[in-house]
Amino acid sequence: MDSKSSVQDLVNPRLSKAQLAYQWIKERISTHEFMPGHRLVLSTIADSLDISVVPVREAIRQLEAEGLVTFEKNIGAHVSMLDASAYEHSMETLGILEGAATALAAPFVTAEDIALARELNKQLETLLDDFDAHAFTEINHKLHQVLFDRCPNNRLCDLVASEWDRLGNLRESTFSFVPGRARNSVAEHYLILDAITAGSPAAVIENLAREHRAATLRSYLASRQNTKSNSAEI
Repeated sequence: MDSKSSVQDLVNPRLSKAQLAYQWIKERISTHEFMPGHRLVLSTIADSLDISVVPVREAIRQLEAEGLVTFEKNIGAHVSMLDASAYEHSMETLGILEGAATALAAPFVTAEDIALARELNKQLETLLDDFDAHAFTEINHKLHQVLFDRCPNNRLCDLVASEWDRLGNLRESTFSFVPGRARNSVAEHYLILDAITAGSPAAVIENLAREHRAATLRSYLASRQNTKSNSAEI
């Protein structure tokens, strides 16, 4: 990409300069162009976008509120470092939020939505034997988005999306650490889809979605504990 990108090139003219700066920085964090620890120099970003530092500062504050950026006095802003406890908390939070959003969305999910979700899950199945953690995570994200996208509570959807973004910064793919979890994850997707198709009570769907997320977190924590134990034995 050119070192200089005018705000006009960043698309939506209805967005403020602060919002455009926010999108520009956030995209580079999510694609890992700006890795954890990367220093965010306001003047450099402002120059790249051909705007003043004021909207960039606003964007940095919003990203800090979302946990994607850390600001330290006398040092400045940088992309938040990887943090195991932050990952655990985000997974727990996402389980609660996504479970609720999936349950609320269920009555509005269409047959086409179900068909798409099942097709995405089949794509995940094809990745199991020749496992690609990054591709699995991308498709997995799309599948879950189909399941909660029709949630009528827009604020809840925004919170779910925010936690997904935060997780993407903390870990490129959980399945890189626990590839064996992927097969169970696919099976659990079918259970959630079957419950939605059958018109199961909201509490059942919410519990399935929440437990699905919790099981992934448990697998990750167990893997991390095993790694620590093995290291201690060496």
